[in-house]
Amino acid sequence: MRARFTGKTVVLGITGSIAAYKACEIASRLVELGAKVIPTMTRSARELVGPASLEAITGNRVILEMFEPLPNPEIEHIAVARRADLFLIAPATANILAKAAHGIADDWLSTTLLATRAPILFAPAMNTMMYLHPATQANIALLKERGAAFVGPGEGRLACGEEGPGRLIETPCILEAAAMALYRDKDLAGRRVLISSGANQEPIDPVRFIGNASTGRMGRALALEALCRGAQVCVIAGPSEVAPPCAAEVVHVRTAAEMRDAVMARVADCDMFFSAAAVADYRVAAVEQAKMKRTGPVTLELIPNADIVAEAARNRRAGQVVAGFAAETENVPENAAQKLAGKGLDLILANRVGGADGAIGAEDSEAWLIRAKHPPEALGRASKSEIARRLVDAAAGLLGGQGAALG
Repeated sequence: MRARFTGKTVVLGITGSIAAYKACEIASRLVELGAKVIPTMTRSARELVGPASLEAITGNRVILEMFEPLPNPEIEHIAVARRADLFLIAPATANILAKAAHGIADDWLSTTLLATRAPILFAPAMNTMMYLHPATQANIALLKERGAAFVGPGEGRLACGEEGPGRLIETPCILEAAAMALYRDKDLAGRRVLISSGANQEPIDPVRFIGNASTGRMGRALALEALCRGAQVCVIAGPSEVAPPCAAEVVHVRTAAEMRDAVMARVADCDMFFSAAAVADYRVAAVEQAKMKRTGPVTLELIPNADIVAEAARNRRAGQVVAGFAAETENVPENAAQKLAGKGLDLILANRVGGADGAIGAEDSEAWLIRAKHPPEALGRASKSEIARRLVDAAAGLLGGQGAALG
């Protein structure tokens, strides 16, 4: 996700919620991702967390007051409003939502929100009853109507002891929403994208299974890329080390049969299907109902699972794009091209696996993009975010036609 933040200027507005202390973590992660963070705090926020911590994290002076003496005269509301790529208000209280909705400008943050034309993202955090109050809900609806984005709130036990919506959503979800807000070109708006991700676990008995090493990182990268470009995204997720993006619809499955059923129930309604899951090729013919005792050698009879992506390709409707993945240890583009033709796919992303530099579990991999009637395109060693971008670009180029495999 680093590429989405590198070189970007994010104004981090911190308001007077008990969750204000979490702004330090948010600022730290933004800086790690390459963003320049300009922190600003309301007076109420300063009662809860000190500016010195944010200044140390961001390397920038915290903007506190509208008319305070400034060592750098450029740091004022109009200049910052013009320079910002994103305004992130986290946590956002009912008070700042009301000010922003009704054009009240009585401090630095509320004034600058009127002056900026950068995307604005609110992460609400407040008492449940305050959040659910009709005035707050009307303010949120009005801000959304004007183009502001929201992430959260989460639900659970609040600092006041109540249960319900109002918690500041977790930092990873805020960062994902910030990445989506920074991406201006919504070329997939109105499109539906279905992604299978992660591994499968085929049970042997109640406690043992056959599995593989897929982590779900590629599926997550694809989902985030599609979300940033405005698509509605559904992820059919097998067991994974990493979670799909918070903004995606997620259907959790375990076995290849469960994944096949979940995909087939939804694939007809999607514009793109990316089969990024490491689907188990085989399952145990007879699953033991009781835990097997270790008594000596065991022989398991394995039977093939359904080929999910090939079935999706066979049943695709006109204009749908179906893309698969090929994990190969040798002759990578050649083997992937055979799979493309054999399964009738539009696209295949081929990865080299095995060895210390294999794709599974890594943040990057050596990859090739395979298209029907085109020579293999070597992508070199690239991050999974970059691979996802290239694959979604290729799929978007085929939307509306019969697909490369059918053309």
